[in-house]
Amino acid sequence: MPQTVLLAEDDRAIRHALERALTLEGYEVTAVADGVEALAQAHKTPPDVLLLDVMMPGIDGLQVCRVLRAEGNRTPILMLTALVETADRIAGLDAGADDYVVKPFDVEEVFARLRALLRRTSPVPATTGGSGGGNGTDTGRADVQISDRQVEAAGIRMDLQARRAWRGKRELELTRTEFELLELLVRNAGIVLDHSTIYDRIWGYDFGPGSKNLAVYVGYLRRKLDEPGAPQLIHTVRGVGYVLRED
Repeated sequence: MPQTVLLAEDDRAIRHALERALTLEGYEVTAVADGVEALAQAHKTPPDVLLLDVMMPGIDGLQVCRVLRAEGNRTPILMLTALVETADRIAGLDAGADDYVVKPFDVEEVFARLRALLRRTSPVPATTGGSGGGNGTDTGRADVQISDRQVEAAGIRMDLQARRAWRGKRELELTRTEFELLELLVRNAGIVLDHSTIYDRIWGYDFGPGSKNLAVYVGYLRRKLDEPGAPQLIHTVRGVGYVLRED
């Protein structure tokens, strides 16, 4: 069965070009012109992934994200945006988007990001020994507890099947990308993971040295994890990457 894409884009030329390109790529595409139609279609026939323009009249792409996430809908969402400032990107992540492509874009980049999102639709299977990090620097491996259903380290507990996570007794509200980034860090607690390894494991490809995509997600995840008076959990190792540890 072909994977289904719900495309919402108010620019007719862009909408038709993307619909044609996605269809030729093998996707089953439903294309709509605004956020109202996008929500109606998402409720009627839930797609495998949503491709939403940010700037649409009436209900824009960010509002569509917020409504779907408030309803508990975890379908992957890729945003199309002409807004390039970090604050604009963070607004999209806050709304519940999983990734974004900046206009003007190469259609091959859209394909690559859709493939990466769809690869992550199913829960990541548990592994033993926490070896899923790939390249990393062992700085004193933390005590990581892993089972078929749960992974736990540094006061973080994650239910992999239910896609839920807690710091202590507080449940964390995470997007799909945030959940998978946190899972990777928890599985490898105490090990410094380099940027390219994280990009490969989470997005399926490296955005390149100039990308701020990973830094934006790490910053957003930190804000959800951090608590007054509690130790910071995600640490930056300059020039290398990130590590999760309590200190």
